[in-house]
Amino acid sequence: MHNTPFFLRRQQILHSSLFTFHFFSYLCSMEQLLHYCWKHKLWPATGLETTDGRMVEIVDPGLHNRNAGPDFFNAKVKIGGTMWVGNVEIHDRASHWYQHGHERDANYNNVILHVVGEADRDVQTQKGDFVPQLVLQVPQTISDNYDELIKTDAYPPCYRIIPELTRLTIHSWMAALQTERLEQKTVAIEQRARLANGSWEDAYFMTLARNYGFGINGDAFEEWARHIPLSAVAKHRDDLFQIEAIFMGQAGLLELEAIPERYQKDALNEGYFAKLRNEYQYLAHKFSMQPMDYKRWRFLRLRPQNFPHIRIAQLANLYYQHQAGLSQLIECRDMISLSERLKTQVTPYWETHYAFGSESVRNAKHLSPFSINLLIINTCVPVLFAYGRHTSREELCDRAFDFLEQLKAENNHIIRMWQECGLEVKSAGDSQALIQLKKEYCDKKDCLRCRIGYEYLKRKSE
Repeated sequence: MHNTPFFLRRQQILHSSLFTFHFFSYLCSMEQLLHYCWKHKLWPATGLETTDGRMVEIVDPGLHNRNAGPDFFNAKVKIGGTMWVGNVEIHDRASHWYQHGHERDANYNNVILHVVGEADRDVQTQKGDFVPQLVLQVPQTISDNYDELIKTDAYPPCYRIIPELTRLTIHSWMAALQTERLEQKTVAIEQRARLANGSWEDAYFMTLARNYGFGINGDAFEEWARHIPLSAVAKHRDDLFQIEAIFMGQAGLLELEAIPERYQKDALNEGYFAKLRNEYQYLAHKFSMQPMDYKRWRFLRLRPQNFPHIRIAQLANLYYQHQAGLSQLIECRDMISLSERLKTQVTPYWETHYAFGSESVRNAKHLSPFSINLLIINTCVPVLFAYGRHTSREELCDRAFDFLEQLKAENNHIIRMWQECGLEVKSAGDSQALIQLKKEYCDKKDCLRCRIGYEYLKRKSE
């Protein structure tokens, strides 16, 4: 491995502790490998026969079923010269038919062929019929390549084949991954809308708030957003001080215990903290509001500009300026107007503070172009796509994809890893696709569903 690129040697240390886990995953994945061979028609052209000696010709392997029931639907198989149309079930060992209780399940009465790696016993349906069985051998090259993918410490294990892939293969897979990532985010946004009694306005605000956490405080910000009664805040939308009081108060940051003891005296002497707290106490009583636990906020290894106080002050100003609404997002038809919508700043107190009682050099604390770029990628684009799906407005979905293609690609360790493998990253659409690839395929060792993994399995042994 001395010729392995530097990033791979670095990753070896990180991932070696997962080797045992992946090895046992490999043992459990042999059945998935049989699925893979069946789905992609990787079987001998002739010589197939059932365990009782009848010739088998596979006309159509059927449709792969990822839900409950037989593995493949509507397969067409000739057995002993007779054409059968029905379902196919696949197991590593034939005895797994009974381990999974298929002999008691009427859904398996229409199985026309049981494909196995080892026929260690005969099997019967609920009706008592014996099911024809075919022992399918995984081609040795595919088995060896899969074994290499699962056991290799290098990360990603398929790096050697990436430079050999055609532009069409890469482009089509990246496009599919990009859509898959947006659909995955759509599920989360729809869940937020359900929690907000169907309010997509609230769902957008929760999504925006979550991404104001910029990773470390994402969960805390989403919890905070759920504590914000936007219908109540709307009654005071013309008063930035009251909005900030509600926002800070609901975050639990107006409790004296939330301030480090060494800064408590200064915070009280400055007066702004006390004014906000008094205003919040009045509004909390008026609207029956309860704050979240301030201990949910994380400060360790957090840059001061990402302190929740600063981000909440920026959100308060964004809300006050009527720029944090769903209708304003939908109105944006180009990147310039969208970026302008997300520009915000803090109130005068926060220009000289990062937290209550802790004075700092004056700084307007605008959102950086880099931060705005991330908010568009992780908030505006997914919400546009999700809302477009929800309302059947295809133009919103198309706009979401257009924005991704116009945005600069993210620059993080995941993207740099793929670039070192030879993949070109031109836009945020590309970077989002590659983040999806790593998190949903590489990290889960789900190589059998990956198109790069598919190409790797087909490669001839060196």
